[in-house]
Amino acid sequence: MERWYKFWQEKGYFHANENSDKKSYCIVIPPPNITGALHIGHALNNTIQDILTRWKRMEGFNTLWMPGTDHAGIATQNVIERQLLAERTDRHKLGREEFVERVWKWKERSGGEIIRQLKRLGASCDWERERFTMDEGLSKAVREVFVRLYEEGLIYKGDRLINWCPRCHTALSDLEVEHEEQKGHLYHIKYPLTNPGEGFITIATTRPETMLGDTAVAVNPDDERYKNFIGKTVTLPIVNREISVIADSYVDKSFGTGALKITPAHDPNDFEIGTRHNLPHLKVIAEDGTMNENAGKYKGLDRFKCRKALLSDLEKGGFLLKVEDYAHSVGKCYRCKTIVEPNLSKQWFVKIKPLSEPALEAVKDGRIRIIPKGWENTYFEWMNNIKDWCISRQIWWGHRIPAWNCLDCGEITVSKTDVKECSKCKSKNIEQESDVLDTWFSSALWPFSTLGWPENTKELKTFYPTSVLVTSFDILFFWVARMIMMGLKFRGDIPFRDVYIHALVRDAEGQKMSKSKGNVIDPLIMMEKYGTDAFRFTLAAFAAQGRDIKLSEERIEGYRNFANKIWNAFRFAMMNLEDFKDTVSTSDITRLNLQLSDKWILSRLQKAIRDTKKGLEEYKFNESAGIIYQFFWHELCDWYIEIIKPRLAASAKERKTAQSVLLYVMENSLRLLHPFMPFITEELWQQLPHKGESIMAAEYPEFNEALLNEENEKEMNLIMGISRGIRNIRSEMNISLAKKLDVILRTGDEKKLQMIERQNLYISELSRLKNLSITRNGKEPKMAATAVVEDIEIFVLLEGVIDIQEERNRLSRELEKINSDIATLNKRLSNRDFINRAPKDVVEKDKEKYQALTATAEKIQQNINKIQG
Repeated sequence: MERWYKFWQEKGYFHANENSDKKSYCIVIPPPNITGALHIGHALNNTIQDILTRWKRMEGFNTLWMPGTDHAGIATQNVIERQLLAERTDRHKLGREEFVERVWKWKERSGGEIIRQLKRLGASCDWERERFTMDEGLSKAVREVFVRLYEEGLIYKGDRLINWCPRCHTALSDLEVEHEEQKGHLYHIKYPLTNPGEGFITIATTRPETMLGDTAVAVNPDDERYKNFIGKTVTLPIVNREISVIADSYVDKSFGTGALKITPAHDPNDFEIGTRHNLPHLKVIAEDGTMNENAGKYKGLDRFKCRKALLSDLEKGGFLLKVEDYAHSVGKCYRCKTIVEPNLSKQWFVKIKPLSEPALEAVKDGRIRIIPKGWENTYFEWMNNIKDWCISRQIWWGHRIPAWNCLDCGEITVSKTDVKECSKCKSKNIEQESDVLDTWFSSALWPFSTLGWPENTKELKTFYPTSVLVTSFDILFFWVARMIMMGLKFRGDIPFRDVYIHALVRDAEGQKMSKSKGNVIDPLIMMEKYGTDAFRFTLAAFAAQGRDIKLSEERIEGYRNFANKIWNAFRFAMMNLEDFKDTVSTSDITRLNLQLSDKWILSRLQKAIRDTKKGLEEYKFNESAGIIYQFFWHELCDWYIEIIKPRLAASAKERKTAQSVLLYVMENSLRLLHPFMPFITEELWQQLPHKGESIMAAEYPEFNEALLNEENEKEMNLIMGISRGIRNIRSEMNISLAKKLDVILRTGDEKKLQMIERQNLYISELSRLKNLSITRNGKEPKMAATAVVEDIEIFVLLEGVIDIQEERNRLSRELEKINSDIATLNKRLSNRDFINRAPKDVVEKDKEKYQALTATAEKIQQNINKIQG
């Protein structure tokens, strides 16, 4: 395997030519994190990309698969911070410059592991063009985009409520927050009106610690319960601070008590209400997740410890009226899984609407197709409700924001190059912004920055827009939507024509893979155990649109058997082609005196070529893989090779015709299969008579309609159907393959009768018959097993073939055992306790087993009836 990969690289087959006049085909790889190792999702994603790339390369396109890696800001910084923690130090003691230098050293040493693993998968990327999101060229592109957007007023700095991770100490965009349902509580707290005797308002909250930052209570203006409270004040319990009761139509009268505590500094909806009503923003939770000085006596407590202490005080004071169990959605950091805290801070934002509207239209008007189409609605919904994008992160590893604050006049200078003085007052007392940009900011430029932008390079002219983006649904908004926005903004054109969204890979039971469940399938182990080709083909074979992949090791093992079948068929071919040194073209084939089986396999090959290409064009990889599998195993190996064995030992002329067709079909099949199974196909193709240096550089098989022959296919299908019917009877009646049979075929169809007479020898050889009789309307023979194919009745004469009494006894014993198993299962499935308490999958398996055993019992009874005479 390594030998062929090295050979391909040395020959330069992966490298695209920006000066070529061939039609271009370009895919940019979703850049894996430098912290990453190849997981099953990567394996599926990159297998699909490689299939497309190898196919288009063989089709004659100037094909570029652009590789690269992502600097993964938060994830990479976390890796290095854990190392420092083990050394009993931290980044602050190290200092920013030394910390960043250490990350670069780690990246050079360990960051390329994922690339080595992609090569192990067979990824035919143009490695000479490999990029990194923080290399010099991409860093230049990032600054160019930032400055241009800032100058157009599309990047701004402002006080906004953002998602804050107290563990990573950084802001997170909405997309970087993972929401999960959790069991919690809804606390009903009494807020007394300030004037004695006027009563109180009850609010309900899941986060009582934030009440320390309340600056109002809001009610719906149409809520009759609270009309007399609007404009009055309540006294905040424990804190004893007066806050106003305000009216706002946002408040849902039916939720909780219909009265909403307003904490503008710690809730995004409260922030909007607070802005509308000019309420103060009182921050009570610090950036490390502890309570700050505004929290009074709770200062210094962790936010959750504060909650506990505060609830105790509220209860003692008679303010805690009720606690309800309540399931609600909790936001967590996508990296460290810490519960995110809404936090008021000064951040950098992209004004997104002017960018999102053209990106929305590009999909609506069909310039970009999202496949499967169902994902378009998800895209539209998100784009229609999009919020400004928080792009600043309070970490050190990443693209540092190119903005300098003047410490004398307060001016912000934004520049593509480093600045030495304030653009306004010329003071040299300036300081660069300490924040870095969100990792997805640089990734959003990937389709054009990797091709040399902002320079107007030949690569950009040749390969942009790219052809397709292959990705998973979870980064449709993180990445895909933003690439569309940035591509339209800075290139004036879409970044890709198609977006193919592949499914998730789950375990055999449909469960999500996770280390805690112990159901993770490691691609590297699978490739080592079963071979890269078998692993790739398995992924493709199950990659159906819109349906998650249920993967098991047994399925991968099954496709290793397919690889073995290919290898064994090839060995047979080579043994019979030792004296055949020429290549065989389509024109050579058409000049031969072909038999029915030859015409049939050539016709089936053409359909396999046509349908495989159709599947690839429509991103139906499972259909293409299934077509190749069916053709190679069940048509070429199971039938054609078996049929031609006598001819390969016959006269020179007959042998040469069979050899020519065999070589032609084998060589075309290997080329058809190459994008899916690159290593075995190269190994075998090199040993066949061929033209060219590598199968990778050979032409993909072209569909040739002239070789289609529907009549021959119908005739051959009937022959195979008859043979299959006889084989099934052998199996059911336990008749050895060594024993030749007497068979009668009966049909009233004159055309079929003539065809059977014409192909008598084929049927006899395939079915290992002693005598084959054909009749129009003869009597049904006694002591015969029967089958029907179309309207042809098959009678296999059993007298003298089997010991009737012994066979009857054997079948009766087998039936008795199966009926006993059926009775046991029936008793279990009739037990209501079992149905209600047993795991659903166990019940389903028992039901399936019951149905299978019942069908087997019926079949055995039929066979007993047949031999009764």
